[in-house]
Amino acid sequence: MFNAAINIFKIPDLRNKVLFTIALLIIYRIGFHIPLPAIDQQRMIGAAQQRDQSSPVGRAMEHLQMLSGGNMGQSSLFGLGIMPYITSSIILMLLGEVMPALKKLKEEGQTGYKKIQEYTRYLTVPICLVQSMMFMKMITPYSYPGLEKTAVIMGVIGMTAGTIFLMWLGEQIDEYGIGNGISLLIMAGIIARMPATVYGVWKNTSFTVGAGTAGGTYGPAKILFLIVAFVFVVAGAILITQGQRRIPIQQAKQMRGMRMYGGQRHYLPLRINHGGVMPIIFASSLMQFPPIVFGQLLSIEKFGNSAVLGNIYMAMQPGAYTYNLIYIIMIILFAYFWTTVQFQPKEMAKNLRNTGSFIPGLRPGHRTAEYLETVMARITFYGAAFLAVIAVVPTVIAQMPGLDIDWQVASFFGGTGLLIVVSVSLDVVQRIESNLIMRNYEGFSSSRIKGARG
Repeated sequence: MFNAAINIFKIPDLRNKVLFTIALLIIYRIGFHIPLPAIDQQRMIGAAQQRDQSSPVGRAMEHLQMLSGGNMGQSSLFGLGIMPYITSSIILMLLGEVMPALKKLKEEGQTGYKKIQEYTRYLTVPICLVQSMMFMKMITPYSYPGLEKTAVIMGVIGMTAGTIFLMWLGEQIDEYGIGNGISLLIMAGIIARMPATVYGVWKNTSFTVGAGTAGGTYGPAKILFLIVAFVFVVAGAILITQGQRRIPIQQAKQMRGMRMYGGQRHYLPLRINHGGVMPIIFASSLMQFPPIVFGQLLSIEKFGNSAVLGNIYMAMQPGAYTYNLIYIIMIILFAYFWTTVQFQPKEMAKNLRNTGSFIPGLRPGHRTAEYLETVMARITFYGAAFLAVIAVVPTVIAQMPGLDIDWQVASFFGGTGLLIVVSVSLDVVQRIESNLIMRNYEGFSSSRIKGARG
């Protein structure tokens, strides 16, 4: 592994890509320290520190920060992060399944993909304007007296420009760097929060006898549990991310001149977790609203004494049994929904038939498409079940009796953030390894199976 890391810097092209990517990520993090004009930064940071992180609003803010890579605790040019661009991408992806014009563009290959990317950039701008207006409305009380209107105008323009700049950074990483640019920006935002969390654990750690029983303190037993749990969950996330069902494929034999071609056997890999982190993103985003909505209804005098609304509000609190049950069901449903949108068995069966390949024992065409759809539906259940387990792990750890672990610490042991970091890291490692192997360098896997001739 260390030899592979050294070999990265022996190849000029790969070295330049890695250094270019690191340089842009550094620029991305520097931008968070550029405040918006006319906003009292110290007052806003103080209010963010006093906010209850375990409340529905606090968890919603943490969730938005994690997905966008932004920071809602301070006024910054990159406060919105990359979330508007992700939102526009998802909207156009879903519209591509129902709008004939977009579906036709998707079928045109690279040309159509570039056109859809152009539409995504255009749609990002109005989404930025709407989200920045909402954010500025929330932080306007922290502006300097007499500069409220200036703060709103400059904030909307600055945050919109900041998100557009982040979008450009991501595209530059895609073209000249290594890895997926947007995913790397999100991962960098998640990892940037880890040092503060680790420092908070270290500050509250005591290795004296009986430590860890008091609320908020971490003794040797708790530290050991956190390390073992983190290693176990990360290993499981890597296993399910890399897991796949291999469908055997037989290539038909063809006679060309005096030679026989084809007849080779290979396989079609179907990912167990085909939806990636999208089911958790959809489910967790929707689950942020019920506690906030019912909490606002209970604050109204007309509904304040309603026992029904009170019971529903308590049942929809993060960590409650009903909340977790609905959360798990929604993750499974969205996993099947996202797989249905992304996985096209008819197109795959058609491509196999056009290339002269077939699944042994199955007729090409409709029968092959039915088989692929059935297999995908079965393995999606296991992938969705794993996603549901990963999603509720932070809540289980935070509420486990006798542990008294802070929710922010527990959030690094599962959920969307962990899956994003694992999947993006694996993608970067695979791309670097492909570049090394392509240039006859040994990759990260030292136990690679060699051919008959070595």
